[in-house]
Amino acid sequence: MKFPYLALISIAAVFVMADVCAQTSVAAFKPPLESSMPTGSTGAAIQAGKRILTATPQSVPQNVGNGLSCSNCHLDAGTVANAAPWVGIWGVFPEYRSRSGKIISLQERVNDCFERSMNGRALPYNSTEMNNILAYMQWLSTGVPTGSSVKGRGVGSIDQDINPNPDHGKLVYAAKCAACHGAEGLGIRDPDGSYAMPALWGKDSFNDGAGMARTYVAAAFVKRNMPLGQGNTLTDQEAVDVSEFFTHQPRPIYPHKANDWPKGDQPDDARL
Repeated sequence: MKFPYLALISIAAVFVMADVCAQTSVAAFKPPLESSMPTGSTGAAIQAGKRILTATPQSVPQNVGNGLSCSNCHLDAGTVANAAPWVGIWGVFPEYRSRSGKIISLQERVNDCFERSMNGRALPYNSTEMNNILAYMQWLSTGVPTGSSVKGRGVGSIDQDINPNPDHGKLVYAAKCAACHGAEGLGIRDPDGSYAMPALWGKDSFNDGAGMARTYVAAAFVKRNMPLGQGNTLTDQEAVDVSEFFTHQPRPIYPHKANDWPKGDQPDDARL
Protein backbone atom coordinates (compact mmCIF):
# COMPACT_ATOMS: atom_id res chain seq x y z
CA MET A 1 0.00 0.00 0.00
CA LYS A 2 2.33 2.75 -1.21
CA PHE A 3 1.20 6.25 -0.62
CA PRO A 4 3.61 8.24 -2.77
CA TYR A 5 1.05 10.66 -1.91
CA LEU A 6 -0.60 11.04 1.50
CA ALA A 7 -0.63 14.61 1.87
CA LEU A 8 -3.23 16.59 1.27
CA ILE A 9 -4.92 12.86 2.83
CA SER A 10 -5.61 16.10 2.72
CA ILE A 11 -3.75 19.48 -1.02
CA ALA A 12 -6.46 14.23 0.51
CA ALA A 13 -8.69 15.35 -1.07
CA VAL A 14 -9.99 18.80 -3.97
CA PHE A 15 -9.13 16.14 -2.57
CA VAL A 16 -8.50 13.04 -0.25
CA MET A 17 -12.33 12.99 0.33
CA ALA A 18 -15.27 13.30 -1.93
CA ASP A 19 -17.95 15.57 -0.73
CA VAL A 20 -20.67 14.73 -3.24
CA CYS A 21 -20.96 17.46 -5.83
CA ALA A 22 -24.08 19.47 -6.27
CA GLN A 23 -23.44 19.63 -9.99
CA THR A 24 -25.97 17.96 -12.26
CA SER A 25 -23.61 17.10 -15.14
CA VAL A 26 -20.64 14.76 -15.13
CA ALA A 27 -17.80 15.19 -17.62
CA ALA A 28 -15.41 12.56 -18.91
CA PHE A 29 -12.13 12.16 -17.05
CA LYS A 30 -9.46 13.28 -19.48
CA PRO A 31 -6.35 15.01 -18.12
CA PRO A 32 -4.65 17.26 -20.68
CA LEU A 33 -1.49 16.08 -22.38
CA GLU A 34 1.72 17.49 -20.95
CA SER A 35 2.59 18.66 -24.45
CA SER A 36 -0.45 20.95 -24.39
CA MET A 37 0.91 23.01 -21.51
CA PRO A 38 1.29 26.64 -22.59
CA THR A 39 4.63 28.40 -22.75
CA GLY A 40 5.61 31.79 -21.39
CA SER A 41 4.56 33.14 -18.01
CA THR A 42 1.42 31.02 -17.84
CA GLY A 43 3.31 27.83 -18.53
CA ALA A 44 5.95 28.75 -15.97
CA ALA A 45 3.26 29.28 -13.33
CA ILE A 46 1.63 25.95 -14.16
CA GLN A 47 4.98 24.15 -13.89
CA ALA A 48 5.72 25.90 -10.60
CA GLY A 49 2.33 24.90 -9.23
CA LYS A 50 2.94 21.28 -10.18
CA ARG A 51 6.31 21.37 -8.42
CA ILE A 52 4.71 22.67 -5.23
CA LEU A 53 2.14 19.90 -5.27
CA THR A 54 4.61 17.10 -6.00
CA ALA A 55 7.54 18.27 -3.85
CA THR A 56 5.63 20.18 -1.19
CA PRO A 57 8.08 20.12 1.77
CA GLN A 58 10.92 21.22 -0.49
CA SER A 59 8.87 23.93 -2.22
CA VAL A 60 7.06 25.55 0.72
CA PRO A 61 8.79 24.22 3.85
CA GLN A 62 7.32 26.99 5.98
CA ASN A 63 3.81 25.69 5.26
CA VAL A 64 4.41 21.96 5.76
CA GLY A 65 4.54 20.38 9.20
CA ASN A 66 5.18 16.79 8.20
CA GLY A 67 6.99 14.78 5.53
CA LEU A 68 4.18 14.56 2.99
CA SER A 69 3.64 16.02 -0.45
CA CYS A 70 0.20 16.77 -1.85
CA SER A 71 0.71 14.13 -4.54
CA ASN A 72 0.99 11.45 -1.87
CA CYS A 73 -2.81 11.43 -1.84
CA HIS A 74 -3.52 13.10 -5.17
CA LEU A 75 -1.69 10.47 -7.17
CA ASP A 76 0.44 11.21 -10.21
CA ALA A 77 0.18 14.96 -9.69
CA GLY A 78 -3.60 14.82 -9.37
CA THR A 79 -4.26 13.02 -12.66
CA VAL A 80 -5.57 9.62 -11.48
CA ALA A 81 -9.30 8.97 -11.28
CA ASN A 82 -10.55 7.94 -7.82
CA ALA A 83 -7.25 9.07 -6.30
CA ALA A 84 -8.42 12.57 -5.35
CA PRO A 85 -7.68 14.07 -8.79
CA TRP A 86 -7.56 17.79 -9.48
CA VAL A 87 -8.86 17.33 -13.01
CA GLY A 88 -12.03 19.42 -13.31
CA ILE A 89 -11.70 20.87 -9.83
CA TRP A 90 -11.32 24.44 -11.10
CA GLY A 91 -14.89 24.83 -12.31
CA VAL A 92 -16.80 23.41 -9.33
CA PHE A 93 -15.71 25.96 -6.71
CA PRO A 94 -17.01 27.85 -4.78
CA GLU A 95 -18.74 24.77 -3.40
CA TYR A 96 -20.62 23.79 -0.23
CA ARG A 97 -18.58 21.61 2.10
CA SER A 98 -20.35 19.92 4.98
CA ARG A 99 -17.23 19.76 7.15
CA SER A 100 -17.04 23.57 7.00
CA GLY A 101 -20.81 24.00 7.02
CA LYS A 102 -20.60 26.69 4.34
CA ILE A 103 -19.65 27.55 0.78
CA ILE A 104 -15.88 27.66 0.42
CA SER A 105 -13.49 28.81 -2.30
CA LEU A 106 -10.86 26.68 -4.01
CA GLN A 107 -8.22 28.61 -2.07
CA GLU A 108 -9.92 27.62 1.17
CA ARG A 109 -10.02 24.00 0.05
CA VAL A 110 -6.32 24.05 -0.77
CA ASN A 111 -5.51 25.52 2.62
CA ASP A 112 -7.75 23.01 4.33
CA CYS A 113 -5.35 20.38 3.09
CA PHE A 114 -2.28 22.35 4.07
CA GLU A 115 -3.55 22.63 7.62
CA ARG A 116 -4.75 19.05 7.91
CA SER A 117 -3.09 16.65 5.51
CA MET A 118 0.17 18.56 5.59
CA ASN A 119 -0.23 19.38 9.29
CA GLY A 120 1.02 22.82 8.36
CA ARG A 121 0.05 26.43 7.76
CA ALA A 122 -2.23 28.07 5.23
CA LEU A 123 -0.84 29.87 2.19
CA PRO A 124 -1.81 33.54 1.75
CA TYR A 125 -4.60 33.72 -0.82
CA ASN A 126 -2.71 36.25 -2.96
CA SER A 127 0.69 34.55 -2.71
CA THR A 128 2.67 33.49 -5.75
CA GLU A 129 2.56 29.91 -4.48
CA MET A 130 -1.24 29.85 -4.20
CA ASN A 131 -1.65 31.40 -7.64
CA ASN A 132 0.73 28.86 -9.15
CA ILE A 133 -1.21 26.00 -7.57
CA LEU A 134 -4.45 27.43 -8.97
CA ALA A 135 -2.85 27.83 -12.39
CA TYR A 136 -1.94 24.14 -12.42
CA MET A 137 -5.43 23.09 -11.33
CA GLN A 138 -7.00 25.34 -13.94
CA TRP A 139 -4.82 23.81 -16.65
CA LEU A 140 -5.68 20.27 -15.48
CA SER A 141 -9.34 21.24 -15.90
CA THR A 142 -8.92 22.15 -19.57
CA GLY A 143 -11.99 21.05 -21.51
CA VAL A 144 -14.17 20.37 -18.45
CA PRO A 145 -17.30 22.54 -18.59
CA THR A 146 -17.58 24.99 -15.71
CA GLY A 147 -19.96 23.62 -13.10
CA SER A 148 -19.46 20.00 -14.15
CA SER A 149 -17.85 17.41 -11.98
CA VAL A 150 -15.74 14.70 -13.60
CA LYS A 151 -16.19 10.97 -13.46
CA GLY A 152 -13.68 9.69 -10.91
CA ARG A 153 -13.60 12.81 -8.75
CA GLY A 154 -12.64 12.20 -5.14
CA VAL A 155 -11.84 8.71 -3.92
CA GLY A 156 -15.15 6.97 -4.49
CA SER A 157 -17.04 5.26 -1.70
CA ILE A 158 -17.18 1.99 0.18
CA ASP A 159 -19.92 0.22 2.12
CA GLN A 160 -20.02 1.89 5.52
CA ASP A 161 -22.01 -0.99 6.97
CA ILE A 162 -18.82 -3.06 6.92
CA ASN A 163 -17.74 -3.52 10.53
CA PRO A 164 -14.00 -2.75 10.83
CA ASN A 165 -11.68 -5.24 12.49
CA PRO A 166 -8.39 -3.48 13.33
CA ASP A 167 -6.73 -6.70 14.52
CA HIS A 168 -7.23 -8.19 11.08
CA GLY A 169 -6.21 -4.85 9.62
CA LYS A 170 -2.85 -5.12 11.37
CA LEU A 171 -2.26 -8.43 9.59
CA VAL A 172 -3.29 -6.94 6.24
CA TYR A 173 -0.92 -4.03 6.86
CA ALA A 174 2.01 -6.37 7.56
CA ALA A 175 1.29 -8.41 4.44
CA LYS A 176 0.36 -5.67 1.97
CA CYS A 177 1.60 -2.29 3.20
CA ALA A 178 4.68 -2.58 5.38
CA ALA A 179 7.03 -3.18 2.47
CA CYS A 180 6.41 0.37 1.27
CA HIS A 181 5.43 2.27 4.41
CA GLY A 182 7.61 0.46 6.94
CA ALA A 183 6.71 -1.98 9.69
CA GLU A 184 6.05 0.92 12.03
CA GLY A 185 4.20 3.00 9.43
CA LEU A 186 6.88 5.69 9.45
CA GLY A 187 7.63 5.62 5.73
CA ILE A 188 10.89 5.08 3.87
CA ARG A 189 13.39 7.90 3.43
CA ASP A 190 15.69 8.64 0.54
CA PRO A 191 19.38 9.36 1.28
CA ASP A 192 18.68 13.10 1.15
CA GLY A 193 16.18 12.79 4.00
CA SER A 194 13.04 13.19 1.88
CA TYR A 195 10.45 10.43 1.81
CA ALA A 196 10.48 7.87 -0.97
CA MET A 197 7.38 6.40 0.62
CA PRO A 198 5.28 8.49 2.99
CA ALA A 199 4.56 7.87 6.64
CA LEU A 200 1.07 6.60 7.45
CA TRP A 201 1.33 7.58 11.08
CA GLY A 202 3.69 9.36 13.44
CA LYS A 203 4.83 12.98 13.43
CA ASP A 204 5.52 13.09 9.67
CA SER A 205 2.06 11.95 8.62
CA PHE A 206 -1.31 13.68 8.24
CA ASN A 207 -3.07 14.91 11.36
CA ASP A 208 -6.33 13.57 12.77
CA GLY A 209 -8.34 16.36 11.14
CA ALA A 210 -7.48 15.16 7.63
CA GLY A 211 -9.96 13.28 5.51
CA MET A 212 -7.57 10.35 5.32
CA ALA A 213 -7.81 10.00 9.10
CA ARG A 214 -11.39 8.76 8.62
CA THR A 215 -11.73 5.00 8.29
CA TYR A 216 -14.14 4.85 5.35
CA VAL A 217 -12.55 7.68 3.37
CA ALA A 218 -9.18 5.98 3.71
CA ALA A 219 -10.74 2.62 2.86
CA ALA A 220 -12.25 3.92 -0.37
CA PHE A 221 -8.84 5.29 -1.39
CA VAL A 222 -7.03 2.12 -0.37
CA LYS A 223 -9.51 -0.14 -2.16
CA ARG A 224 -9.00 1.61 -5.51
CA ASN A 225 -5.32 2.51 -5.31
CA MET A 226 -3.38 0.30 -2.91
CA PRO A 227 -1.02 -1.46 -2.95
CA LEU A 228 0.33 0.99 -5.50
CA GLY A 229 -0.16 -0.41 -8.97
CA GLN A 230 -2.42 -3.14 -7.59
CA GLY A 231 -5.63 -1.24 -6.94
CA ASN A 232 -8.83 -3.25 -6.45
CA THR A 233 -6.94 -6.34 -5.31
CA LEU A 234 -7.97 -6.01 -1.65
CA THR A 235 -11.48 -7.00 -0.65
CA ASP A 236 -13.74 -4.30 0.75
CA GLN A 237 -13.38 -5.89 4.19
CA GLU A 238 -9.58 -5.87 3.95
CA ALA A 239 -9.59 -2.22 2.87
CA VAL A 240 -11.83 -1.23 5.79
CA ASP A 241 -9.87 -3.27 8.29
CA VAL A 242 -6.43 -1.97 7.30
CA SER A 243 -7.75 1.59 7.19
CA GLU A 244 -9.23 1.26 10.66
CA PHE A 245 -5.83 0.03 11.81
CA PHE A 246 -3.56 2.71 10.32
CA THR A 247 -5.87 5.72 10.72
CA HIS A 248 -6.06 5.18 14.46
CA GLN A 249 -2.32 4.96 15.05
CA PRO A 250 -0.64 7.92 16.81
CA ARG A 251 -0.49 11.05 14.66
CA PRO A 252 -0.51 14.85 15.04
CA ILE A 253 -3.65 16.42 16.52
CA TYR A 254 -5.60 19.01 14.55
CA PRO A 255 -6.44 21.70 17.13
CA HIS A 256 -9.65 22.94 15.51
CA LYS A 257 -11.61 19.69 15.10
CA ALA A 258 -14.30 20.97 17.47
CA ASN A 259 -15.31 23.46 14.76
CA ASP A 260 -15.90 20.78 12.13
CA TRP A 261 -19.42 19.89 10.99
CA PRO A 262 -20.99 22.89 12.72
CA LYS A 263 -24.44 21.79 11.56
CA GLY A 264 -24.18 18.53 13.46
CA ASP A 265 -24.08 16.27 10.41
CA GLN A 266 -20.68 14.71 11.04
CA PRO A 267 -20.20 11.18 9.66
CA ASP A 268 -19.79 8.25 12.01
CA ASP A 269 -16.08 7.90 11.28
CA ALA A 270 -15.28 11.57 11.92
CA ARG A 271 -12.39 12.13 14.31
CA LEU A 272 -13.73 14.27 17.13
